[in-house]
Amino acid sequence: MRVITGDAKGHQLKAPPGLSTRPTTDLVRGAIFSILQSMKGEISRVLDLYAGSGAMGIEALSEGSDWCDFVDQNTKCCAVIKQNLTATGLTERARVQHCSARSFISHSQDEYDLILIDPPYSNTSTPQMLEDITNSELVGRNTTIVIQYSRHMLLQPSYNRFDAIKTRRYGGTCVSFYQVRNAEW
Repeated sequence: MRVITGDAKGHQLKAPPGLSTRPTTDLVRGAIFSILQSMKGEISRVLDLYAGSGAMGIEALSEGSDWCDFVDQNTKCCAVIKQNLTATGLTERARVQHCSARSFISHSQDEYDLILIDPPYSNTSTPQMLEDITNSELVGRNTTIVIQYSRHMLLQPSYNRFDAIKTRRYGGTCVSFYQVRNAEW
């Protein structure tokens, strides 16, 4: 696993040892950031939920985002994220939060331009979590939510004022991009 583009391009990233994490493949990560670039929105503040190795948030920082909060409840994952941030020289533009995604969603009052969500495919509460995020302080008028999920899971085309504007499938992985309906803010 490596950083695909930007300032940290080519840096190898570690994955958490001995865990059943499912790091986003280079192919899927590249496709996600290619789609985000084509959307031409400013991505200053990023939230990486279920961060695992931190690869998604690190890619956003490498692409020029100013800040990323990485959230994972696993101690080993948090340690690996910190190592990967150090290896890529991006530590000063990031914070690693050791807590559950649900806890972070309910307590944080920061607003993000991009929210990256990659929960375990077995997590049956993913649709409810997406509902909670779209009702939270984390989102604003220009927020884009990118969620990865199993092709066997069904997500709604809309959550509150957020609509799925793109959905792509890469093998067993689906990726949906949600943005605010312009007329409803």
